[in-house]
Amino acid sequence: MTRRALAELQVALEGTPLPASRQELLERAHAERLNGELTRLLQRLPEREYRSLDEMAETLAPVQPSRSSGEARIPRPESGEPPGGEAYLDPSSEPGRVRGRLPE
Repeated sequence: MTRRALAELQVALEGTPLPASRQELLERAHAERLNGELTRLLQRLPEREYRSLDEMAETLAPVQPSRSSGEARIPRPESGEPPGGEAYLDPSSEPGRVRGRLPE
């Protein structure tokens, strides 16, 4: 399946009353006389109701990252000093000012 075919399917089904079941989407495709490739895409959908054409497309070709199940990972500790060392958080430092001591 190509992204182009999926986009064509969404355009062809524009105006379909939503939410719509898989069967209702197939009926609309038949009424619009969609080609076989687009009809086959719809036949791959699980039988349920779709609230939007984007939801239908996401079911056929997911682009959103999957939500991880389980515990969130603890972030790794920082890997050293920030750029500029101590002056990184110093609100009184002047931009572009040459400091007397250089960072090591």
